[in-house]
Amino acid sequence: MTPITEVEGRRLALSNLDKVLYPATGTTKGEVLHYYAATAAGVLLAHLRDRPVSFLRYPDGPDGQLFFTKNPPPGTPSWVRTTPVPHHGSERARQVVVQDLASLMWAANLVVEFHTPQWRADAPGLADRLVFDLDPGAPATVVECCRVALWLRERLAADGLEAYGKTSGSKGLHLLVPLEPTPSAQVSAYAKELAVQAERELSDLVVHRMRRALRPGKVFVDFSQNAAAKTTATPYTLRARTVPAVSAPVTWTEIEECRSPGELVFLPADMAGRLERHGDLLGPLTGPDRGRPIPDTR
Repeated sequence: MTPITEVEGRRLALSNLDKVLYPATGTTKGEVLHYYAATAAGVLLAHLRDRPVSFLRYPDGPDGQLFFTKNPPPGTPSWVRTTPVPHHGSERARQVVVQDLASLMWAANLVVEFHTPQWRADAPGLADRLVFDLDPGAPATVVECCRVALWLRERLAADGLEAYGKTSGSKGLHLLVPLEPTPSAQVSAYAKELAVQAERELSDLVVHRMRRALRPGKVFVDFSQNAAAKTTATPYTLRARTVPAVSAPVTWTEIEECRSPGELVFLPADMAGRLERHGDLLGPLTGPDRGRPIPDTR
């Protein structure tokens, strides 16, 4: 029998709560839902707010079938908000916008990673943040990503921009920068310029092109997620990896002092303590008037 629960006046059927989603840690679906409801909801909702959500679904755990969807899944309740978004030129589609706890728990019950674009639903293609995805090619790890992140932090600061870090929840690191609303194409051009500079300055450590042959032992500075059609794992989402790693905000001290990959792996049980100590380290991304202009790259 599927338990029915009420969340903010909405009735939800929460299914398969005893199902083990992460065999490596024995983490069940019920524990995943508890993480989202009891630990992450307040901060995660702030980063989901007003952004169309894409879902990477993994209903049978990370070793099962994974599928990425932007359309509202079949059976989406009528009370879950959706928004029109540009799609294939002039065509328009709709995507879910997760605005409240009930919608968050409905989505989490589908077993999803949450992914969002760098723009808000009321201004498609007008980015209010910049992102770099620092992706290490073995034998490089997040330790090398941290070195690159420190270089990018200084380079961005030279242009009057402040960067904030989070783990990808996989192997790497994400840097995010609050911006004045700026066309995504312009943000992409600026981000590419910095990635190329990073490769030039740190040639033994950085590549800015995706070709896998270039990447062993180096960090790929992926600027492509600034494109209007691309998305990035939302802060505090769980990832479909061997263990239920969180895409967790980190301090610059943690980045500076990182000496082994395990130091920057955070599981759901770690997050309540981190939030108590630090609050939302990415809060400035959602604060009003924190964005700054990027230099004109034309």
